[in-house]
This record gives sequence, C-alpha cells and structure tokens, in this order.
Amino acid sequence: MKEFIKDIIIALLIVAAITFVIKPTIVKEHSMEPTLQENNYLIVNKQAYRFKDHPGHGDIIVFRSDMDKTDGTGKKLLIKRVIGVEGDTITIQDGNVYRNGEQLDEPYVDGQPTLTGEPITDLKVGDDELFLMGDNRGVSMDSRSPDVGLVKESKVVGKAFVRLYPFDEITRL
Repeated sequence: MKEFIKDIIIALLIVAAITFVIKPTIVKEHSMEPTLQENNYLIVNKQAYRFKDHPGHGDIIVFRSDMDKTDGTGKKLLIKRVIGVEGDTITIQDGNVYRNGEQLDEPYVDGQPTLTGEPITDLKVGDDELFLMGDNRGVSMDSRSPDVGLVKESKVVGKAFVRLYPFDEITRL
C-alpha cells in the first residue's frame, strides 16, 4: 500500500510540474507558415521569461489576445514572432521591416513582402510592450492590426521551443 501511495504522490508531482512549466499547444491557423504549419503540436515553456527578463528578438511566443474565440469561450491565444521589444522603433516600408533604422534579414518569411494597411513609420515600442508579427505576412493578424497592436509582456503565456508533431518534423524552435 505504501508503494501505491508513493507512486500516486510522484505522479501528482510530475503532473503539477508539467502544468506549471509547459503548455502543449496546437497551431490552429496559417499565420506562422512556413515555420509552423496548421495542426503542428508545440510545447510552450511557460517559465521561459521567469528567469530571463524579457522576450528577445526572433522568439516565437504564445500570448493572450484581446480577441474573442469564435465559440465564445474566452480570448484567443495567438502565436507570433517577436520583431520589436521595449525601446525599439519599427518601420515597415516598401515591403521591408526595419528595426531601429536597420532592415531585418527575415529568411523565415520565405520572400514574402511585408504589407500594411496604413504605413508604419517610426513606431516606438513602449515599456513592457512587444511588436509581434506572423511569418506568413499576407494572412497574419499581428501588431500591424489595431485588433492586436502592441502587446503587453504580461499577456505572454510562454515561448514555443519544440515542435513535437508531425513526427518527421520534430525540431527545436
């Protein structure tokens, strides 16, 4: 009986650790293609920024948006790439993204131009804010849209760090 109780306690401790440290996530949209495909299964590290102060340029993060889920069960979780962090100035011009006056080298967009509805010129990223974009710039709902805008770091759920499915594409992100 003691062994059984010990096994139950160990199992509960493992479940608790997983619950507080990682979040399994399934990609539901096409906004991060070609990097991530719809139905990719990811592991998000919920503690990634507990020990590192802030998300960094190029990190792929999951965050709570202000947009409602279509089924009315809460707010959508979105996954995007960090383009700008606190203190950065973002400009999007002629299909290119500039951070602090320097054009970004973005091989992950697969040659797609970055377009905007309204021009973005010298947008200053404020304290504890992030400028986020999807890799599939033609369909991504991201910081270029007033529905998303600059995202407060407090809304970050975690950093996507491993793709587990499909199995032939298991990789660290």
